Amino acid sequence: MKRMMARNASLGSIVAEQVTVAATRAERRTGLLNHTSLPRGEALWIVPSRGVHTFGMKFAIDVIALDECGVVIDCVPHMKPWRIRLPRRGTAGVLELPAGSIAADGIQLGHRIVFQSIDLAAADLTPSAETTDRSTRISREVA
Repeated sequence: MKRMMARNASLGSIVAEQVTVAATRAERRTGLLNHTSLPRGEALWIVPSRGVHTFGMKFAIDVIALDECGVVIDCVPHMKPWRIRLPRRGTAGVLELPAGSIAADGIQLGHRIVFQSIDLAAADLTPSAETTDRSTRISREVA
């Protein structure tokens, strides 16, 4: 399974540092069934998916439905085991988070969630001394 990071672009905050992507039919069918918990900072992105259920699960989760642009179109806080979230028009995928995440992270309808590769998120984006020197030199030449 692919791993990503989820950010709330509307708030500039991290929603989950470790997002597992369930993209195949088998991965989507299994979901979180083999888990006994979902630690804070982790999530499952089920795509494509319009609805979810918690049949057979051992713990509650928060569920966020996103459209094709990553905009939150539905939030289900603290969805208990043996429940169902019926499909909603416009849902492209569902993000399953630890119960309490929606409230703790201030996630609301209309917020935009973006996913990025963990490799890119972990990359050191600070400029090197060489890059900084070159930028300074170019700035001086232009001025």
